[in-house]
Amino acid sequence: MKVWYDACTGKQVRYGAAIIKRLEKKGHKTIFTTREHPDTIPLAKYLGLNFEIVGKYNPQSKFTRLYESLERQLKFCNMFKDGPPDVAISHRSVEQCRVAFGLGIPTISTHDTPHADAVNRLTLPLIDMLVVSEAIPDRHLKQYPVKRIVKFGGVDEVAWIKDFKPKQKFDFGHPLIVVRQIETKAAYAEGKEDITLKIAKKLSKYGKVIFLSRYERKPIENLIVPSGFIDSASLVAEADLVVSVGGTIAREAALQGTPSIVIPALGYSAVNEYLRKRGFPLFTVKVTEMIDYVKSFIGRKFDVRALLSELENPVDVIEKLIDELSRK
Repeated sequence: MKVWYDACTGKQVRYGAAIIKRLEKKGHKTIFTTREHPDTIPLAKYLGLNFEIVGKYNPQSKFTRLYESLERQLKFCNMFKDGPPDVAISHRSVEQCRVAFGLGIPTISTHDTPHADAVNRLTLPLIDMLVVSEAIPDRHLKQYPVKRIVKFGGVDEVAWIKDFKPKQKFDFGHPLIVVRQIETKAAYAEGKEDITLKIAKKLSKYGKVIFLSRYERKPIENLIVPSGFIDSASLVAEADLVVSVGGTIAREAALQGTPSIVIPALGYSAVNEYLRKRGFPLFTVKVTEMIDYVKSFIGRKFDVRALLSELENPVDVIEKLIDELSRK
């Protein structure tokens, strides 16, 4: 089969790489697309992917978001007007879901962000098969007319962490604390205070703090702000502590045994709670509790290999769905 994967963010590049590499081993032809975005192209190159850049991310305003999305849809339309793929896979790519629906291409999508309401409303009703962690509440999924939901016993990040071996080495020193900035320009973060820089500055007295900013890479006093690409999965494996508002980097750390503190600025995360209940070092705390947790867990590595082996890999689920489609 000819399989098209579209990645809109860095996480999706890494997720797509795991899926595409598995499917290529099975003999499927693949097309990997992404867009201009601070996290996508450097990571795609680092992972050695054969990819095509289609469109760009421009979150300057609602108009620019809409305009670039429509432009991207038109480009996809022209790409596939004569030879569409047999199946389209993404992590709820708005442009892919709309174009695939219009061209009659079956879609498989993953999903782990109930708080991303705008993306959910634009994609979930168009998806044929939705692959989600069993942690995602049914009450959320029932809000959208999804055709078919396939649940798995794990989290998305298992797709690339299960057999992950850090490639990059760092010499930032220890104790090493990684703070990831909130996604300030995402639609779901509008009106939310960016507390991550304040947190990073407060933590500088406890170790070397790397502040992974989203868009601006300017030097900040007492913090390490990388100016170029850093493999965050390798970085958190080496870190002594990770602090974020939740999301991918929190789970990448916890799945590798690095204690991860989450300040829930974007609300409760069922996926994070799912990992905590299974014994992974992922702690959701209030800002006022953060320092106590930092003092308790900084530098304490956890052996989570047995716990990780018990989690289901979503790539296995997607591979089975592709096999199912190929038999039709």
